[in-house]
Amino acid sequence: MEVGELTTGSVWTVLVQAARRHADREAVVDGRERLTYEGLTAAAFQVGTAMTAAGVRRGDRVALWAPNSVRWGVVALGAHSIGAVVVPINTRARGGEAARLLRRTDARLLFVADDFLGTGYSAMLRAAAGGTGTDGPVRDLPGLRQIVDFFNEPDAHLTSWAQFLAAAAAPRRVDLRPGVGGTPGPDDIAYVMSTSGSTGDAKGVVVRHGQLLRVYHDLARRLGIGSGDRILGVTPLSHSMGLNAGLLATLLSGGCYVAVDVFDPATTLNRIGQESITVLSGPPTLFTDLMGALRSGGAGAYRPPRLAVTGATTVTAALLDRIRDVLGIELIVTGYGLTETTGTVTARYPSSDTSAAALGAPPLPGVELRVVDASGRPVDTGTAGEVLVRGFNVTSGYYEDPAATAAAIDPDGWLHTGDVGVLGATGELRIVDRLGDTFIVGGFNVYPSEVEQVLSRAPAVAEVAVVGVPDERLGERGVAYVVPVPGQTVSVRDLLDRCRAELAGYKVPAAVITLAELPRLASGKPSRRALRELAGRRAR
Repeated sequence: MEVGELTTGSVWTVLVQAARRHADREAVVDGRERLTYEGLTAAAFQVGTAMTAAGVRRGDRVALWAPNSVRWGVVALGAHSIGAVVVPINTRARGGEAARLLRRTDARLLFVADDFLGTGYSAMLRAAAGGTGTDGPVRDLPGLRQIVDFFNEPDAHLTSWAQFLAAAAAPRRVDLRPGVGGTPGPDDIAYVMSTSGSTGDAKGVVVRHGQLLRVYHDLARRLGIGSGDRILGVTPLSHSMGLNAGLLATLLSGGCYVAVDVFDPATTLNRIGQESITVLSGPPTLFTDLMGALRSGGAGAYRPPRLAVTGATTVTAALLDRIRDVLGIELIVTGYGLTETTGTVTARYPSSDTSAAALGAPPLPGVELRVVDASGRPVDTGTAGEVLVRGFNVTSGYYEDPAATAAAIDPDGWLHTGDVGVLGATGELRIVDRLGDTFIVGGFNVYPSEVEQVLSRAPAVAEVAVVGVPDERLGERGVAYVVPVPGQTVSVRDLLDRCRAELAGYKVPAAVITLAELPRLASGKPSRRALRELAGRRAR
């Protein structure tokens, strides 16, 4: 199976051309809706028309704070039809996190699925941003004109999906030539993808249409994804892997994207069989949980997909063995990427090899790699050092944040990833660790300082340090070490409740441990290495 020729222009032109080739073929599916390529194009065009009626213009930002669904894809593609920029928000984000991202990008519209798993997104947002506004739905977000709810009835502050689409009654003419009229060209921004920095402040990674098309055309070809493939969308569409290696790769190849909003291992095993899934991608946690369900007798209609794709953290050869032996998936691909590299740097060719050698992967064509020491000098082959990336896939920068951009990308165009890797003799990169303090829980980055800021605001906490420690299921988990204010006692329950109220769930520490003092480096800073070692001793 082969992906089609590289399409120039934008994500929207990819969809239009796919609809011409595969009009009656299923394109996107979820538990509520099923759309062919022709139906998806028509639905996205209608959404673009409704956005225009709501005052959205080329270059304006449109945000999505909702789980995976057909409608998520329809809204994103509809925004692309008029040249608007899509701002995905993680469904696990709290109100304050979402408010900061919406404020930074000055988003005009926000789409939500209120009450998803009991989460009231619009209420959380209002609570964090000044309540209801007089001229808009949220007081402290004056640029936000509407909040549209995918599935619920309207109220005084929310627009229903039906109400929103009703504005599309007037026809709209669109010139489909790239960069003309409302439609975007290859150099226009497609997404502002949220990530965090060492300070814990949210940053928006700029991703352009041309980058996306080239990266995921090349990736789909390398993986052998074609029109007969059906890709299971478990990884959130707010994540670069879920959005681009999932939905975009599907559109480029003419396959079908099957959206999963809530991951339940036993149900997912059954869905894989029912929907004839051929490509299963996600972080190691996904495969670990599916294997646990399979061992517990929850196979249902499960039939092994032909291809497994995993990454998002360091991957072990033992995990690859289990994917092959337990899940029965013969072809396995590992790879490496960052949001700042349009999601992908390296990817192996599909292989049944699950040895330690399979953990390394070559870069995409046109992507350069360096591994350097602390002074920035290249290290010898086989020696660990910081990974630097340069190429068409590297972001042009963080959205309206030149200082953060300059700190991450040097004048020669090299992105300093903060990851530690080893380059093999044949140019394959293997990731072994991270230079920074970042750790990854279930495929999501956690930045210790963000958690520390929340914990340090507790009156009884004098000092705090958060580290990531290995976890068999999630890859890593957070442990917080706190030093109480002299004469006071900290409540672990209160500290965890504080984190749950202010942070996405994956950022909440798995444990809070009280110490009389933190171990320190010669500089006086807390020694995170010593704290990780302490956590390891406690786990034995």
